[in-house]
Amino acid sequence: MRTKLIAGNWKMNLTSGEAGPLAKTIADAVGSDGPDVLLCPSFTLIPAVRDAVDGTKVQVGAQNIFWEPKGAYTGEVSAEMLIDAGCSHVIIGHSERRQYFGETDASVQRKTMTALKVDLIPIICVGETLDEREEGRTEAIIDKQISGALTGIEADDMLRVVIAYEPVWAIGTGRTATPDTAQEVHKQIRTWLKNKYGKDVAEQVRILYGGSMKAANAADLLGQPDIDGGLVGGASLKADEFKAIIDAAR
Repeated sequence: MRTKLIAGNWKMNLTSGEAGPLAKTIADAVGSDGPDVLLCPSFTLIPAVRDAVDGTKVQVGAQNIFWEPKGAYTGEVSAEMLIDAGCSHVIIGHSERRQYFGETDASVQRKTMTALKVDLIPIICVGETLDEREEGRTEAIIDKQISGALTGIEADDMLRVVIAYEPVWAIGTGRTATPDTAQEVHKQIRTWLKNKYGKDVAEQVRILYGGSMKAANAADLLGQPDIDGGLVGGASLKADEFKAIIDAAR
């Protein structure tokens, strides 16, 4: 049985004075049982969140990473820096990174390899746009993105990878994939993993849903056999809403 993972992607929101109290409220609400919980704030907020959740089961992650360990790469953050700051996970290849900052399947693969070398758990994001879905290209796009991101990743390392399916057409638009639609793509991803790495590995990899999960739809989505949690955006900035999603995953 795969333990559910509920990850909050705070994106470019909050200050340290806001992030610490929100993280503490969430950690207090989580308690010691239930799903794994992860908070991914902006780089500058990581210390405040780390301190707020210290001693709890809530973990801290980052929203991006660079593949070089050090050097003249202004504005980038290395894997070693994230480990030093207290991160256990890192989001890689989010649709907004692909859309606004030129992320490609190749760069996602390099960042994933870098994260795995220092035991950071990568959360690899894949997903299709509205045009791609309406053109009937969802399956091809997902397969391409997964294949590109996981090039060179062996089975043992794959056990430390999390995948997040985020239909781009359902992020921040008010539209949400139905549970059946989401399950269909999650099953496709699981089947791809089975074909590549075998059934035992595929059954252990956690696949999160990242398309505007909220309290109102969390239970139905999380009840699907291949949906192992959520990569939650806006709802993770509201303690009560995020707690309700966590409760739905129990």
